Amino acid sequence: MKLEHRYIVVEGPIGVGKSSLTNIVASRFEARRVMEVVEENPFLASFYGDRAKYAFQTQMFFLLSRFRQQQELFQQDLFSSVTVSDYLFAKDRIFAALTLDKNELSLYERVFEALSPRVTKPDLVIYLQARMDVLLARIKKRNREFERKFDVEYLDSLCHAYNDFFFHYTDTPLLVVNTSDIDFVNKPEDLEDLLSVIRQTKKGTVHYQPLPSRR
Repeated sequence: MKLEHRYIVVEGPIGVGKSSLTNIVASRFEARRVMEVVEENPFLASFYGDRAKYAFQTQMFFLLSRFRQQQELFQQDLFSSVTVSDYLFAKDRIFAALTLDKNELSLYERVFEALSPRVTKPDLVIYLQARMDVLLARIKKRNREFERKFDVEYLDSLCHAYNDFFFHYTDTPLLVVNTSDIDFVNKPEDLEDLLSVIRQTKKGTVHYQPLPSRR
């Protein structure tokens, strides 16, 4: 069965499986994938060690890097094939609001407002959620160097901010998926169920609460 969506975005907090699902969907539907290269941010490791000191540099680098990547999509024929991305440009504000002080956030917002109208909106956003213990286990398993000093309280705040952002999100069709008790990477039945829901979600907000993986 073909995928009617031409531009899909996968979103969610750190460790939830954005890149994994992006890769799977892109491979299954022979789509172009757009991956955010987090490791290219030269301030990120320092940010995890001292958020207050390095927040503004980290956030501005991400904002401008994401915008440049989105502009490159515009320069190509975005809709000549299916495109799947592992980030939503608008979510950049979530991190900014959490990490920047009042003056920094004011400057950030001015830049964001100038850039965001020039970014294409997706046909579908898939928002992945998971319990805190699941996120921490996944972060530990992938063992990235810059995440070894990860702040659990920051992750908790980030999850709440994501939930609030997508609770009010109406810009595009939205599929909210709780991934806590499924494994779409290693269990084919979980993946097929999820792909079926993705194909069917074409308008409004849909909440998918899958049953735990069959053993």
